[in-house]
Amino acid sequence: MATVTELIGQSVWDANGVWVGHVVDIRVVRHKGELQQSHTVYGLVVSQRRAPLLLGLTREREGRAPWMSKALARVVYAGCTFVPWADVADHAGGEVHISVLKGQLERS
Repeated sequence: MATVTELIGQSVWDANGVWVGHVVDIRVVRHKGELQQSHTVYGLVVSQRRAPLLLGLTREREGRAPWMSKALARVVYAGCTFVPWADVADHAGGEVHISVLKGQLERS
């Protein structure tokens, strides 16, 4: 499996081979209550404009999102698309292929 840092910047292609954009951020869920905290990827933020500095923009260390970060994220993420991890068919070879069509994806 690719690491999180390897996914950032990869091109995303839909089920018909249509280019969706580049991975600019990764959404994760933190599992609390375990001896060692772990995280699970639940989706990718994809943009047709390349913006590689979005990683971690909207969260503090404790996982909270202050109002200023939320407002900034709305501006920076405008036009981005969210791809649920369940829709990722393949992520090898420097590209991400998804199992749905570009038009079926929701804006983030």
